[in-house]
Amino acid sequence: MGSRVFRRRAATAVATYGATVLGIVTVAAATRLLGDYRFGLLAIVLAAVAFFQLLADSTVEEAVVKYGFRYVAEERWGRLRRLFAVALAAKWAGAGVAAALVLVVAPFADSIFNADGLLAPMLLGALVPLVQAPEAVAGAALLVRGRYDLRAWFFVVSMALRLAGVAIGASYGVPEAVLGYVAAQALASSAIVVAGLAALRRFPAAPAERLAEDARGIRRFVVNSAAGSGLVSLRTTLAPLGLGIVSNPFQVGYFRTAQAPITGFAALSSPVRLIMLTEQTRDVESGRDDLLWRSLRRYSLGAALLLVPALPVAWLLMPWAVPFVFGSDFEAAVEPARVLLLAASIQLVLGWTKSLPVSVGRPGLRIVAHGIETAVLLPLVLVLGARWQATGAAVAYLAATCAFALTWVVLLARLRGRPLSPAGAKELAAP
Repeated sequence: MGSRVFRRRAATAVATYGATVLGIVTVAAATRLLGDYRFGLLAIVLAAVAFFQLLADSTVEEAVVKYGFRYVAEERWGRLRRLFAVALAAKWAGAGVAAALVLVVAPFADSIFNADGLLAPMLLGALVPLVQAPEAVAGAALLVRGRYDLRAWFFVVSMALRLAGVAIGASYGVPEAVLGYVAAQALASSAIVVAGLAALRRFPAAPAERLAEDARGIRRFVVNSAAGSGLVSLRTTLAPLGLGIVSNPFQVGYFRTAQAPITGFAALSSPVRLIMLTEQTRDVESGRDDLLWRSLRRYSLGAALLLVPALPVAWLLMPWAVPFVFGSDFEAAVEPARVLLLAASIQLVLGWTKSLPVSVGRPGLRIVAHGIETAVLLPLVLVLGARWQATGAAVAYLAATCAFALTWVVLLARLRGRPLSPAGAKELAAP
């Protein structure tokens, strides 16, 4: 059993790091094929599409993971199947709304972002939410089966297809790059849907059962989770969009490439976070809160120790690494990349903040933390971005990350000592 768990964890790490490398190569290929201005246009389109996805997305997959493990523990197979059916319908509905919002904004994109040539790629970008909708629910099915390693390998498949699609399309122009992105996502979603269906079929067969008394709790969980996850991802979309409003596509392109440390450090912790989401949720539902706190301590300490040698080395290498990876046109991204390196380091130590609220069934914690972060980020991006362009936007991002970290210090102090599992809560409430 122990060797199997180790193999799955190792495979998850290898796959996640491989997917990250492919993602960085995709950005590097796009920067070299499109140049700084046209890459800025592509970055604006993808950020705008992601923004509207966040506004309309239900993020129901997190509730699927939480309640999915509960139904598996209780052997309520009919409710499990109903849960996935409702989740998929909700994702499609959100995708349709997101696509419609992108289509509405597309005719005005040039004037909003001080650019020329955004209409066609924005119209094509409206397809992204539609082809991406089933991927998260299918991935949740793999997590409920405990196969986080397979979920990680499908990230590799997705990024490999995206690299091919964007690279081929960018050889012709920005609209073609977006079209390549859409085609790649459609293929990636199809592949993981097949795997997700196979995972669900391995559970005992049972007719779909109404969620009944759980429906209200699931809806509340979804609403809170959607708000929290949306705020998590807004920090990566608001900054470039805000910068685009007060600056120009050149600066958006520089800022997007400067986000490489954010992407790299997030990838460094990604396999651990995926494992923690799966195993900590199972621990909480089994009444083992102690295992959750132990894993949080180990992760934070390990991440901090890793940064002691890594941070100064990365800082010194940045003036060489950015032009080498993205091309000489992006030398202006060096200083913002150094600032974002500091933000990435803080986020690395706090990597558990994404999975913990889901595992303990309190997604509202993310609303508080990321709400404060967003409230700091947006006005600072507009003010500092207008004054110091990409570097100013990076400083705004760092300030917001610091506010986020301080908020979690307070939240964690309040959460500590309280029962997290349903069993523990019932014991505390018992006379």
